[in-house]
Amino acid sequence: MADGYNGVFGAFPYALRRSTSWLFRVYVAVSALVALFVSLVVGAGLVVLIGNTAGFAGGQLTLSRSFYAVVGLLLVAPILAPTLFVARRHRREESRANEHYDFALGLSGFVFLASLYAGAIITVPPDLQTPVDGALAPLVELLYGLPQLAGVVPPLLAALLIFGLHRRLR
Repeated sequence: MADGYNGVFGAFPYALRRSTSWLFRVYVAVSALVALFVSLVVGAGLVVLIGNTAGFAGGQLTLSRSFYAVVGLLLVAPILAPTLFVARRHRREESRANEHYDFALGLSGFVFLASLYAGAIITVPPDLQTPVDGALAPLVELLYGLPQLAGVVPPLLAALLIFGLHRRLR
């Protein structure tokens, strides 16, 4: 395309060039690295899972392999969403309507990344939890005390925040 926007991979440099928000520009760079890291970790985990279960017949193992890939997609999609939303908006030249859009989506993207970290802390098994000290110790202890299934809640709420801001500010 003549405008330099070539799908998902072209959206990153396009959004980086077209946005005027420094917070959003930093988010584009950070989110690209985090999405790449998460993709590599999930991909390596899937390879290990397939290697460990290669001798078994299909059935539930095939389902667990597919579930692993779907979880990886559910982690990466909200990381990429703010960049894709902003790139699309600038490509359509809709950015004049509200100049706070880029900033708000960049901020919500960072909130999602923080929520992934909080969700990871919540899901740490009790035998692997380490003693914590410092200013954030009460928060980490609170997160350790929550049921492991609650680790899904912070990323889910943050993903809904990204989508909600996109809908509200467009």
